[in-house]
Amino acid sequence: MPREYTPLEAKMKEYTSINKTVVFILMCIISTLLLYIQQTFILYEITAFKFMDGVDLMILKAISGLKYLGIPIMFALKFTVTGFILWTGCFLWGYRVTYKQCWQIAMFAEMIFFIPEILTILWFFFIDVDPTYQDFLAFEPLSYMNFFNHEQVAEKYWYVNSSLNVFEIGYWILLTYGVNFAARKKKSIANAIVFTSYVPLFLLWLWFYLGVYK
Repeated sequence: MPREYTPLEAKMKEYTSINKTVVFILMCIISTLLLYIQQTFILYEITAFKFMDGVDLMILKAISGLKYLGIPIMFALKFTVTGFILWTGCFLWGYRVTYKQCWQIAMFAEMIFFIPEILTILWFFFIDVDPTYQDFLAFEPLSYMNFFNHEQVAEKYWYVNSSLNVFEIGYWILLTYGVNFAARKKKSIANAIVFTSYVPLFLLWLWFYLGVYK
């Protein structure tokens, strides 16, 4: 008798039948829309930017334009790197999972990060309606940064503290479910793959960031 799928595994089974190019394009569109809302209705409404003109305004708009153009590039790069890390971990642990599957697992797990983007928009729309630029940069929902007043924390630690958040942990969990679903073996080994490959490299990246930040 075949094993019954958990609700999450059932969703992943549905995901495997969807055209991944369409999923990638939809993710880029959603990310672009969320960025547009943040830039237009939050960032540009900050007092420091309201009265910009001339060269400063042109530079700000150029940077914003590059962010939009960089969305598909950053997604593709992250999925490629994360997929390779997972594929290497699977290989070392004796799991037969293809690189294509690992790339798709990374793309599936990335969807969790739409949640903090939406929460950020809601926060600055309804809670902190008159933020400073520093407030905007330092804010990350349900992160380690929430335990501190960002004005009392050195700016070099903002990114690291913000990156350590509930959604990052949820991302790790989704990666393990993806590996387990693709390989069809013990869940404990899927956990071991993610926590001995992706997680250490993620923490190493944060340590590297602190080392090179100036």
